[in-house]
This record gives sequence, structure tokens and C-alpha cells, in this order.
Amino acid sequence: MNQGKYVFAQLLAFLPKRTFDGIVNKYNGNKYVRHFTCWNQLLCMIFGQLTNRDSLRDLVVTLEAHDKKSYHLGIGKRVTRSNLAKANQKRDYRIFEDFAYHLIAIANTKLSDQNSDADQKIYAFDSSTIDLCLNVFWWAKFRKAKGGIKLHTLFDIQTQIPSFVHITPANTHDVKAMDQLIYEVGAYYVFDRGYLDFERLYKIPNCEAYFVIRAKANMKFKRMYSAKVDKTKGVLCDQIGKLTGFYTSKNYPEKLRRIKYYDNENKRTFIFLTNNMETTAEQIALLYKKRWQIELFFKWIKQHLKIKSFWGTSENAVRIQIYTAITTYCLVAIVAQELKINRSTYEILQILGISLLDKTPVNELFKKTDYNNVNELEYKQLSIKLF
Repeated sequence: MNQGKYVFAQLLAFLPKRTFDGIVNKYNGNKYVRHFTCWNQLLCMIFGQLTNRDSLRDLVVTLEAHDKKSYHLGIGKRVTRSNLAKANQKRDYRIFEDFAYHLIAIANTKLSDQNSDADQKIYAFDSSTIDLCLNVFWWAKFRKAKGGIKLHTLFDIQTQIPSFVHITPANTHDVKAMDQLIYEVGAYYVFDRGYLDFERLYKIPNCEAYFVIRAKANMKFKRMYSAKVDKTKGVLCDQIGKLTGFYTSKNYPEKLRRIKYYDNENKRTFIFLTNNMETTAEQIALLYKKRWQIELFFKWIKQHLKIKSFWGTSENAVRIQIYTAITTYCLVAIVAQELKINRSTYEILQILGISLLDKTPVNELFKKTDYNNVNELEYKQLSIKLF
């Protein structure tokens, strides 16, 4: 199987090149380009993500060391630092954004089929700030002496794949990113209390979807009636009522469900709001517990893919690098699903990173070694933490 092909070339077989070419044509990405095309640029960036290169110089030196293999790797002719830097600075980042969303759709479809027993989709929405040096990234103004950008992500809890990624300046308030969401009928959306904007939340029941969010301590709420609760399971109260604040009652005029839950493990009390009147209070608390997985995703992707140290200083270059990181993450998920690799994403990345220039069939790389001694756990396995 794949006799004579490098591992990196085998991985490229899972990328829909014709789709990418169509996106490139849409944005005229290869206009006036003779050798170093957008496809070559994408492969260089994916190679850098998989091999965890620290800088643009580091990436180019690595590629130059294997210059004679570049044709068989699919990267094309000799890559120079100036070519790659100019491409990242000038070529439309939307090419890589659209392709990342295409890979996201493929990964979600394949992994949704694997989790077909799930009744409803569950999404967690949150943001993570990436700090940048303001002297270098002058366009990313955040504070007086600090730069940064925000990565707003809608995370599919069941497939462990981000469904939506939105990049904004770091000083953009989180709730503004909610305006970019398109809600699915019957799906659950889980938010932290930083997203408590009732005018925006009211759009969710109008789309026949559900939300679960933490309430703030000063929220004005009038109880209409209460349901019986089992306090041995941590549920202190389960109420249905309406908001009584002057603005909040206008922004959200319908009934809301308020659940007070005591987390015995962490000795903390949480108050949740939801528009779902039928699901049990224990299940609502469990839904919020699942929100922790997006925090683990942010932690994991910052540690194992290059979205904190960048290979270019322009906003365009930063966006291209982030979207190629998402593409790489989805590519690994697709490969693992297609080849039935029963390993964590971390383990797969570690092995691929040191094996890209081998000619071993990809599926055989994961059959010969026992990875039980890997110290770092996959972020899925860390999701036992409650809140």
C-alpha cells in the first residue's frame, strides 16, 4: 500500500485538491504566479504545522535540507524564505479560510456518522485570546502596550471538531461574535456567562434551537412556578419564570428556566438559564459540564499547533497560519477516521511529525509501537473535569 510514497505525500491524498483549485480561481490566487502556487504554499504551511516549526526561517531551512524530495512531497520547486513570506503577506487569506471550512465540513460529516447514536447536536461557543507583541504586530491593537487577536470558536462536542472559527481584534467583546452564528434547528448551544446578552439569546428559540448559559448574580428574575427536585443529585431548585429587568424583559419577553445546581466536588453553586423546558435539570447541568471541552481544545491547539508564534507579521499572514492550523487539525482527524487509527490526536501528530519523510504506509506507523507511556493526555480524556 502506497509503496514508495512519502508519508507526507500519502496525507495529501486526503486533501481535495480540485476543491482547493476552485477556491483559488474564485479569488485569482495564482494570478501572475509561475512556480510557487497557492497549493505549494498550503503544503509548506501544513508541513510546518505537522513538524512544529518555530519560525519561517526554521521552516525554510528544513525544506531546503530536503530539496531533492520536494517534487515527490508535492511542494514543488525550491522554496525560498522570500517567496513564502511574500505569499503569506499578499495572497488572499480567504482562500485558506474557505478551504479550512471545507475540511471542517468533511471532518464533521465523517465523525458525525461515527457518532450517529447521538440524538441532538451539542455546540460550545467561546473565545481565546492570542497575545501578540504590539511592536511587531502593529495592526493588532489591544491595550496601550499590548497586542492580540481573539479566536471565536463554535466547537462540536460530539465530533470534537470546530464548526465555526471567527478571528477579531482582541478588544472585540465576545457577544458580538454571536451575530455571526447560524443556529441549527434542535441543536444545543452552551455559553459561559460572558455571553449573557438576552437580545442575542432570544434569536436562538426563534430558530427552534436551545441554549444553556450561566446566569449572573444580579439578574432580576420572577419565579412563576417550580418543579420538584432531587437535592441528592445536586439540583437545589428548578424554576420557570420571566425576566423583570427593564431592558432584559424587553429583549427576552418569553419564559425562561432557571436551575440552581450545587457541584459537590468543587463545593460551588451554579445558576443556569435555558429555554428548554423538558430536559431534566441534571441533564442541563451535564450539558454545561461539556462546555469544558472547548477550553481543552484551545489549550491543546495552542500547545501542539503553531497559532501562538507566527511566521509572518502582517494580519494576512497571521490569518493564513491560523486557518492552515485548523486545516491540519481537520486533516489529522480525517486520516484517523479513514484509516481507523485508534490513537489520540496528540499521539498521531507526534508520530506524523517525525515520519513525514519515511516511506512507510501511514496505517502501519501506528501498529508497531505501544504509546501507553505517552505522558500527555488527549484533551478528550481530560474532559472529566466538571466546571
